[in-house]
Amino acid sequence: MEWLLWLVLALALAIGEVFTPGMFFLGPVALAAGAAAIAAALGGTVAALIVFLVCSVLSLAFLRPIARAHLRVPTLARTGTAALVGRKAVVLRRVDAAGGRVRIGGEEWSARSYLDGSVIEPGTPVEVVEIEGATALVIE
Repeated sequence: MEWLLWLVLALALAIGEVFTPGMFFLGPVALAAGAAAIAAALGGTVAALIVFLVCSVLSLAFLRPIARAHLRVPTLARTGTAALVGRKAVVLRRVDAAGGRVRIGGEEWSARSYLDGSVIEPGTPVEVVEIEGATALVIE
């Protein structure tokens, strides 16, 4: 009946993984608990514990780096406002901490200076550091 405890643990860890996106820590441990459930059904307590420990270390060592690499979205694959971060723009109206206008790839955006006290004059090329709502925060 010990296998049932391992199975419940595996399910609890899998559910926990679903509610903690981006971490990918509980998923590999859930796989190890599933393997331990099988070992407990076939062998015993000590075998299940050894299988759990070995599978936890191996799955974290091999699966977690692969999963984390897939979480990083390359610049070319970004969409929406995230695709604008890092792009070049040209100042159309003076940009300071209060506001201004820039052209980003053919579109006109409201803008503010990313650095307090920085004033950027029209015609100056800038880089988009962040998008806050419908406002581009830019730096010279």
